[in-house]
Amino acid sequence: MAQKTLAAALALVAVLGALAAEAKAPTLPKTVTVDLPKGLDFYAGPGADAINNNCLACHSRDMVLNQPSMPKAAWEAEVAKMRNVYKAPVAEKDVPAIVDYLVRVKGAK
Repeated sequence: MAQKTLAAALALVAVLGALAAEAKAPTLPKTVTVDLPKGLDFYAGPGADAINNNCLACHSRDMVLNQPSMPKAAWEAEVAKMRNVYKAPVAEKDVPAIVDYLVRVKGAK
């Protein structure tokens, strides 16, 4: 009986040893750096810093600039919707500059 137990134990050790030899070290994630293309900010001018710092986190410049031209009240409503409905972290102090920028570049003619 002891021989059978010893033989089974040795077989188990052999199997476990083979499995351990095949086991690979875990692959760890690597740090990467991504260089974004230049020229994706809103065009320079009054309010550009406010719109670049607040809106580009969610929207591309081109997406915003491809919107239809709208009057100031409509742009105010859009910025309010981003803040109140979608909870965009836009500071209240930046809202006038953002709206003025949008009216200047995409205001109703």
